[in-house]
Order: sequence, then C-alpha cells, then structure tokens
Amino acid sequence: MSRRHAAVKKVIKPDTKYNSVLLSRFINNVMKDGKKSLAEKIVYGALNRVEKKHNADAFKTFTDGINNVKPFVEVTSVRVGGANYQVPSSVDERRGYALATRWLINAALKRSGLSMVEKLAEELFDAANNRGVAIKKKEDTHKMAESNKAFAHFAQRTS
Repeated sequence: MSRRHAAVKKVIKPDTKYNSVLLSRFINNVMKDGKKSLAEKIVYGALNRVEKKHNADAFKTFTDGINNVKPFVEVTSVRVGGANYQVPSSVDERRGYALATRWLINAALKRSGLSMVEKLAEELFDAANNRGVAIKKKEDTHKMAESNKAFAHFAQRTS
C-alpha cells in the first residue's frame, strides 16, 4: 500500500432517467463484462415493473429499499494475543451503500423466477417493505455485532 498519495475517489455521473448517483452506482454493480446498456435495461425494467405491479413510485421504492438494507454496524476481525476477535464497528456511509447494493443484487440472483428484471423488482419491493433476503442479511449482521459487543474495547487496536 503506497503512502505517497491518498486514493482518488472516482466521480460517477448520475443516471440519465432519474438523475441519481446512487442509482448509477447500482447500475454499475449490476453490470457484468462491461455491458452497461444491458444493466440499465435490467434496472430500469425492474423499476418499471415495481411501478406497474405494485402501484408505487419506483425511485422512492428503490431509495427506501437501499436505505432499509444499509447496515449501521458490522464486525471486523482483530488479532489480539494470538486469538482472533470479531469486533463490532460502525459502517461508513459509502461502505453501507456498497454493502446494501451487493446484498440486494445477490439476493435477487438467488431468487427463483423467470428473468433478472422480475427478481430484482421483487427484491427491491421486499426491501422497501422490510422483507426479503437482503433485509435478513442486514439483521444477521446487526445480530452478530450485538452478540460480540463484549469485544468492543478491542476496536482501538484496529487503527
């Protein structure tokens, strides 16, 4: 790891339809093998499907889903005296959004259904309503941090 310069954070342009950087990041995470137009079709198709099937505002459903899945605490492994401890620590906002998008996409991929558009639409709608696999993942992460609260005093060793 170089100590000369801090890493330059890439500036991501907002998406064309909703003018949202968060949605643009989500599209970039859905994208595989550089096929951005396909990823856009999948995400926008999922948002249209949420709007038509559930009569809900698609972008509000998306933002609510991301915010509901975003974790506040996680555990990090710290080695102290030959033993590894799972130490709870708070999650930065950027990392929280990254984890939320990853969990939503993976949960949609694991769903059984016809197309990725349908699976992603249902997972987003479930996340907006505090249901689904991605919400379970967040709750499991929070439970793990809660159960390892006794090791929180080791958090000062991580820096």
